[in-house]
Amino acid sequence: MTTTTDSSGNATAGAAPAALEGNHWIESLRDGTRVLVRPLRLEDRAMEEALIRRLSPEARRFRFLGDFKVPDKAMLDHLMHVDYVHDMAFAAFAHDDGELREVGISRYSTTGDDRQCECAVTVADDWRHRGLAVLLMQHLIDVARKQKLARMFSIDDVGNEPMRELAHYLGFTCEPHPEDPKTVVYSLAL
Repeated sequence: MTTTTDSSGNATAGAAPAALEGNHWIESLRDGTRVLVRPLRLEDRAMEEALIRRLSPEARRFRFLGDFKVPDKAMLDHLMHVDYVHDMAFAAFAHDDGELREVGISRYSTTGDDRQCECAVTVADDWRHRGLAVLLMQHLIDVARKQKLARMFSIDDVGNEPMRELAHYLGFTCEPHPEDPKTVVYSLAL
């Protein structure tokens, strides 16, 4: 699904790019829990905000490399802008006490040369250790490869042990960030 902007500046949905096969998947996690995985949509904004608000302070700091309690409008606008060509995002949803809840998200955004993309993955604190981050990243990596991107990378806090384990499991290499000793760069040749 592609998002374009109409004459009034509102985003509208279009056809899926060739690299995106299917529009949703029901996936089983390691513990047998099933989740719905699909591309992030504009109407998911409230659930995206709720996911960020529910993250522990450490999880928010690791994901956004900064401290804040509530995502502001500009941050949400940026996160919700996914054009499905240069940017991709997959969200995972599950029913929680009868309500559909976003429990994880993976995303990438291409760099200026359109040959690389920076990625991120976030899983709700109470949904960790079930294999959700791996599943979300596998969907993201698959689309990046179909888009013929050459490299996926992530810039992360040097103390982010869950990301270090995930990156290692997925085959990413790790190098110190050349300009910031508090961060590392994980990289995957696609």
